[in-house]
Amino acid sequence: VDDHNVSDAIARLRGRPGTHVAITVTREGSAKLLSFDLVRGNVQVHSVRGQPLGAGIAYIRISSFSETTAADLRAALGELRNTGKAGLKGLVLDLRNNPGGVLDAAVDVSDDFLDSGVIVTASGRGRESNFRREAQPGDLLEGAAIVVLVNGGSASASEIVAGALQDNKRATILGSQTFGKGSVQTVMPLSDGEALKLTTSKYFTPSGKSINGQGITPDVATAQAAASETDDGGRFSAEIDTDVR
Repeated sequence: VDDHNVSDAIARLRGRPGTHVAITVTREGSAKLLSFDLVRGNVQVHSVRGQPLGAGIAYIRISSFSETTAADLRAALGELRNTGKAGLKGLVLDLRNNPGGVLDAAVDVSDDFLDSGVIVTASGRGRESNFRREAQPGDLLEGAAIVVLVNGGSASASEIVAGALQDNKRATILGSQTFGKGSVQTVMPLSDGEALKLTTSKYFTPSGKSINGQGITPDVATAQAAASETDDGGRFSAEIDTDVR
């Protein structure tokens, strides 16, 4: 696999779930070829992890937004709720360095914490590029306090969540200015096999502010810590993260 045949390699690797594909791998510094027989399957990216912080406060980090994110969030909240006798009194939702992902996942995550209100709107060139998403009744935390952590690496879908919770007065946003990626690109194939990537719409927060090129301004600005601090064992640890503390 090199820069010139990536698409061909992907096409040959993909196939029906349950079927097999044989690959041979060469590694730098070794003349030996390694052969593997892989079973194809549907890939699901799980991007949610959580831990209790004590005193009824839960910490959840979402590293990206995929098709499973909303379900994984609900499962994590359920587990964290069962760790304490008094239930959850508050949540720290960490979206730092989250580059975004699936729009519907961001809408579902926002909806999980809202009883009503607009989540996001989009305005664009065509009819399908204009839409408005609103929350349905049902707040998983039943009004408990939420703090959302963001930084310059928080983009796109993570900015939609932060903007929705901020504008609906549902959460306090803490950190630094987010990236400002609030545009939708459509890839349009051309007759010669190339393609044109065209911006077809832009996202707006419930209050009508454009995300693109602007980002989300936090309610509380901090000297942002990295979102990957670890304990001595190399594992992620919310307890030693300065912004979580």
